[in-house]
Amino acid sequence: MTGLLSKQRTIAEPGYNRWLIPPCALATHLCIGQVYALSVFNLPLTRELGVARPAPGDWKLTQLGWIFTIAIFVLGTSAALFGKWVQSEGPRKSGFFAALLWGAGFLVGALGISTHQLWLVYFGYGVLGGCGLGIGYITPVSTLISWFPDRRGMATGLAIMGFGGGALIASPLSDWLMRHFASPTSTGVAQTWIVLGIGYLLLMMGGAFGYRVPASDWKPHGWVEPPADDRHLMSHANVTPSEAIRTPQFWLLWLALCFNVTAGIGVLGQASAMIQEVFKGEINAGAAAGFVGLLSLFNMLGRFLWASLSDRIGRKATYVCFFTLGPALYTLVPLAGKTGSVTLFVACFCGILTMYGGGFSTIPAYLADVFGSKYVSAVHGRLLTAWSAAGVFGPVLVNYIRQFQIDHQVPKYQAYNVTMYIMAGLLVLAFFANLAIRPVATRHLEKPQVRSIPHPNAA
Repeated sequence: MTGLLSKQRTIAEPGYNRWLIPPCALATHLCIGQVYALSVFNLPLTRELGVARPAPGDWKLTQLGWIFTIAIFVLGTSAALFGKWVQSEGPRKSGFFAALLWGAGFLVGALGISTHQLWLVYFGYGVLGGCGLGIGYITPVSTLISWFPDRRGMATGLAIMGFGGGALIASPLSDWLMRHFASPTSTGVAQTWIVLGIGYLLLMMGGAFGYRVPASDWKPHGWVEPPADDRHLMSHANVTPSEAIRTPQFWLLWLALCFNVTAGIGVLGQASAMIQEVFKGEINAGAAAGFVGLLSLFNMLGRFLWASLSDRIGRKATYVCFFTLGPALYTLVPLAGKTGSVTLFVACFCGILTMYGGGFSTIPAYLADVFGSKYVSAVHGRLLTAWSAAGVFGPVLVNYIRQFQIDHQVPKYQAYNVTMYIMAGLLVLAFFANLAIRPVATRHLEKPQVRSIPHPNAA
């Protein structure tokens, strides 16, 4: 098995069709993208004991919100810890272990739900599943960039589009499975998690064994590497992962990604419950699941469209768009709730989610432009600690500010307004962080290795 998973076994033969790689990446990312549909389970889990209605001892939304938070936190930390390992061992081995961890996370989480042990759900879905998320997320990145040096943004957008689109499938599927397994004594959540865990394990294994990497001297036919361009932060030099984190560019990108993710992830974590509370009586659980699926669709489309656009206008200009349009849309959300406009509410969040997804899909190409493509998986893994931080900040802002507002007699449909204004402010700060990014100073660049030539008279 070790030999079968080795990177050497995945080197493609001459003439290999590079377009066979994106479907493998999609197989991985569509599965782990289920995390964006986790909010579909929140309300059923609040009545896991009572089934028809919450009972004493049932979990609260604030407790359940930590499942998502832990998973995203572990995603970022595992991506940072295992980034160099993924780069050195190749996509087949890392994809294999990502599949095992993601599938096991569901199965252990299902055990925690059926025994009503929340710590087991935290450990299963949050820790084990979170490791599967982190390793699976960065697995295809450097592979795609090496296969598509001429279309970096589009290539990473194709793969990471799957992560955004995972909930588009998982949300209605989970809703259907829960209704199928529901009974007078069960909400059907535990059984649903078992089915999802086994299904995702098999699909991700298929993707892992389909990966190939190009030979070291391979280039697309007829492609000539463009000259370096400081205006668009395009560099041919490389920066090692350990040196990258010593540059101001890394931390400015870290802040830009963190604030962009914080602004979107809290909404995704509570999307189903939020729209039902803001429009109580108008939106039921089925319609809310549809809303989550719609957000997933725009998250997915944004990942491909914005990343492809970044190949034309540059990554920095693309992020300027995110941080200009985003604050305007967040400030419109309270108005939508006040006027009772479901259409405006949905339209705002659909627009926000395109830029949220676009930020994720564009960042690997942004990193390759700034720090070079040689170590992009490892640098990307370290940058994803910004996602870990945002995975804590976002849900905490939404959940606890909501609870604070409700405790102070604010109606539920207005309980999210303050959070929306805070999110808009974070995106304004991210705008200035992105604006400050400049080319990396030459002292940080990797020095070319000088091969020593033995003296002709040497023994």
